[in-house]
Amino acid sequence: MKLHDSKLRELGLAVIQVEAQAVAALAEQVDDHFISACKLMFNCPGRVVVTGMGKSGHIAGKIAATLASTGTPAFFVHPGEASHGDLGMITKQDVVLALSNSGETEEVLTILPIIKRLGVPLIAMTGNPASTLALAATTHINVGVKQEACPLGLAPTSSTTAALVMGDALAVSLLEARGFTRDDFALSHPGGSLGKRLLLRVCDLMHVGDKMPSVPKSALVTEALLEMTEKKLGMTAIVDSFGKVAGIFTDGDLRRMLGKNLDVGKTSIAEVMTANCTVIPPDILAAEAMEIMERKRINALIVTDAGHRAVGALNMHDLIRAGIR
Repeated sequence: MKLHDSKLRELGLAVIQVEAQAVAALAEQVDDHFISACKLMFNCPGRVVVTGMGKSGHIAGKIAATLASTGTPAFFVHPGEASHGDLGMITKQDVVLALSNSGETEEVLTILPIIKRLGVPLIAMTGNPASTLALAATTHINVGVKQEACPLGLAPTSSTTAALVMGDALAVSLLEARGFTRDDFALSHPGGSLGKRLLLRVCDLMHVGDKMPSVPKSALVTEALLEMTEKKLGMTAIVDSFGKVAGIFTDGDLRRMLGKNLDVGKTSIAEVMTANCTVIPPDILAAEAMEIMERKRINALIVTDAGHRAVGALNMHDLIRAGIR
């Protein structure tokens, strides 16, 4: 069979249109049953146990992950493994969310008696309100679709998309109800870029002690250059006799100085430093430091304490290495 660009585009658009219609139709299912499901999960003293078989199982796994990362403790249990020992993972404090488009998935139905015996609330998400699973549930969310996007009507497509979207609707509704914040999200995603932006602070990255470049205000430019070369930050803090920041000297200041033909061996650093330089406290977010550098078009910052004493330094490379974007 020969592939035609126009035909492939037509088929792709048809799938998107069918699935978009299926998702739009879900609005009618955000009803009292949806609210009941939200309340069961919100008031759950344990965890939300999500289960499903086959393609529904893949969607169930994603829903469990989304719930867990947005403030609702949850995990996925494979229904086939559940009847061979994994049911021990479910406690009387939990809520079960079971997915099955037909509502008659054998592996899911097999574990229903145990769920009932435990007295665990059961939320069913199916495409058939008259199914065994739906009728056995404490509450049922209907995610039925008029047609699958598959032209054969066989491969789960629109139905799995609908279940996925409904799962997101549950998770985000609970997120809002719990007052879940960006900081809370970062705590559960410390390795991600968002986590780094919301968790890393300047004090976590700054160079301190012997690694912080610093020279007294009375120093010559040559001394400052030696300090910059040794500490490799492209700058040095200039401090007074009390350790308070008097200014900063950077690679840029050096280039401007050389343009004036000044003698580095005779010129005082106080004559060529940038006074009244931008400083930051150690407890601000590293992302804020990045924003300051970008806005002011500078590559390094001195970190000061409440008394304006230099306690650290960092440059743009420190932030980039830490994954701050």
